[in-house]
Amino acid sequence: MQVKAYGAHAGDKPLEAIEISRRAPGTSDVRIDIAFCGVCHSDLHQVRAEWAGTLFPCVPGHEIVGRVSAVGDGVSAFKPGDLVGVGCIVDSCRACDECADGQENYCNHMIGTYNGRTDDAPGHTLGGYSQQIVVDQRYVLRVRHSEDQLAAVAPLLCAGITTWSPLRHWKVGPGKKVGVVGIGGLGHMGIKLAHALGAHVVAFTTSESKRDAALALGADEVVVSRNAKEMAAHRQHLDFILNTVAAPHDLDAFLALLKRDATMVLVGAPATPHPSPNVFSLIMKRRSLAGSLIGGIPETQEMLDFCAEHGIVADIEMIRADEINTAYERMLEGDVKYRFVIDNASLAG
Repeated sequence: MQVKAYGAHAGDKPLEAIEISRRAPGTSDVRIDIAFCGVCHSDLHQVRAEWAGTLFPCVPGHEIVGRVSAVGDGVSAFKPGDLVGVGCIVDSCRACDECADGQENYCNHMIGTYNGRTDDAPGHTLGGYSQQIVVDQRYVLRVRHSEDQLAAVAPLLCAGITTWSPLRHWKVGPGKKVGVVGIGGLGHMGIKLAHALGAHVVAFTTSESKRDAALALGADEVVVSRNAKEMAAHRQHLDFILNTVAAPHDLDAFLALLKRDATMVLVGAPATPHPSPNVFSLIMKRRSLAGSLIGGIPETQEMLDFCAEHGIVADIEMIRADEINTAYERMLEGDVKYRFVIDNASLAG
């Protein structure tokens, strides 16, 4: 089936309107009419070939929400008309320990929603900047938010789960003092989720102008990281840091804020490496520096259900599909609060 989409044919070419093929639903497949798709910083890196291995044509998008329009004969969990989402994963080996544990995101054969090898034309997956997608039911998520919240739910499928997973894994909750570094697409969700989990949240930003915004998102305190006095006041005070910044920066400055045995987790993915931290930042207080990658399917469903129960959605700016190239430039300049979302109805022209 041919559907309209937005994608690029080379890393140095802008995204443009194209047509792509979608397979007919198989026995266990769900076909989704995509209503909205969030715009992730990863989309920009991959489509511009700043990350290795981009397959062209590249149709980005892994923050997908919409309605089921058809299901295969073997699908029992979903029916036409259901509100659903698709995140960063559309397949995995289904046989390894990671898949058995519901941690498909760490499967060595995980297939991404775009730029993953597949038997479907053109030989790799094509993402949510498109009118429809067909996905095996195992990788489809149920959306329990109201329909009028659907656009703002889309970023939960990446920004939401990317921040939720480490917060849950490191048991963030009441009695914990948690730092969130960066107040962008990931960071604003980290603040909302950590606050809803009951933690005391300290937001870190390079910009004084974001202080009020961070407080409005749920931060209990805001620190301007360029202010040495403000940083020093939190030295060895934090139980956990969620670092969402997607640009190389000084990690030692934030490691110094951790208590003994505390952890800083990196979820931002810069195009070039961070400067290496000083080993003494780690060994003197038995601190840990870790990373976390999105989350598995059960954990993503848990996050969506938690957000529906607590009325949590992303703060978004809606755009048309033909505004995506401008949106990328604005995203690079930090000119979005806090996530662009494509209205996929605009793909129809």
